[in-house]
Amino acid sequence: MTRHLFNRRAVLGGAAAATGVALSGLPARASGDVIAAIYPGSWEEAFRSIVGPALTEASGVNLELDPLYAVDQIAKARAARGLAPFDVFVLDPGPAASGMEMGLYQPLDMSKLSNAAKLPQVFVDDFSIPVAAQVVGIAYNPTKVAKPAGWADLFKPEFASRLGLTGFQTTFGTTSLIEISKIFGGSETDVAPAMEKIKEILPQVAAVAQPSAMAGLFQQGQIDLMYTNTQTVATLKGRGVDIEFAVPETGAIAFVTTMHIVKDAENVENAYKYLDTVISAGVQDKLMQAPFNFIPVNGDVDLLDTLPMASLDEMNGFVRHDWTKINPLRPGWIEQFNREVAA
Repeated sequence: MTRHLFNRRAVLGGAAAATGVALSGLPARASGDVIAAIYPGSWEEAFRSIVGPALTEASGVNLELDPLYAVDQIAKARAARGLAPFDVFVLDPGPAASGMEMGLYQPLDMSKLSNAAKLPQVFVDDFSIPVAAQVVGIAYNPTKVAKPAGWADLFKPEFASRLGLTGFQTTFGTTSLIEISKIFGGSETDVAPAMEKIKEILPQVAAVAQPSAMAGLFQQGQIDLMYTNTQTVATLKGRGVDIEFAVPETGAIAFVTTMHIVKDAENVENAYKYLDTVISAGVQDKLMQAPFNFIPVNGDVDLLDTLPMASLDEMNGFVRHDWTKINPLRPGWIEQFNREVAA
């Protein structure tokens, strides 16, 4: 028997045509499904291999993933105009703050998350839960350069000649450049000192590249220093690369990737089951292992001794940033870096 469906996917396809925003790739929905946006690449691979099977085993819910970068998730949800294209966002701090300002999330009922109490509460709010932590600092090759003490060392000749620079396109790049600026008199909203110092050493630096190229340059030995997160360091170390992570003397940078239930989501109850599965100790422990190397957020998970903290509580003292202040300035910073450094 043939069924004729007038479903959300068809409606959103029409909305996309009307608004000029592509909403392709939305999976077909069954009553037992949940549709979650996910970052393409290692995140998608990890969630397909670990989270999806765990969710189905625990609750019978099927996980459908919609691979989208953060800015594309926000754009797709805004274009949908009340017909949510997926049930759950996954976002880093900058896009998460933007989505909050746009009213794209619905409040969370923490009583529906059995694992919520296991999370670092400093990163929990009424509209989001953390699902993976990020710790940012300086990666270096211990066979080629000394361990840098902090951000200022990167501008010394012996370090600058092996340094790889990248701009403000990523969370780790933005926060690192802000911390560099602070060392030289700047602030969370003033990166001019960092830009001036970078231009001074630019003729000496080993490479200026897109964020996605940095790990490859390090692995190939074209650079021996870069600002990055522990996940990248662990991944490269797993490939046999000589690499270590240095916590700057001013402190490591900490932020979390969060999940949010989309306003007007179609399958809210299954979305809660998905969130609870993601933050469960068993799933968090598996995501922490190679090759994915996520930093867990469930306090019942014993952290690997390769991480720069013994417990999640230590993250409370790490450096954090206010993205409501950063977001309005960031496009201009990106343009300036591309024009003055990357050109």
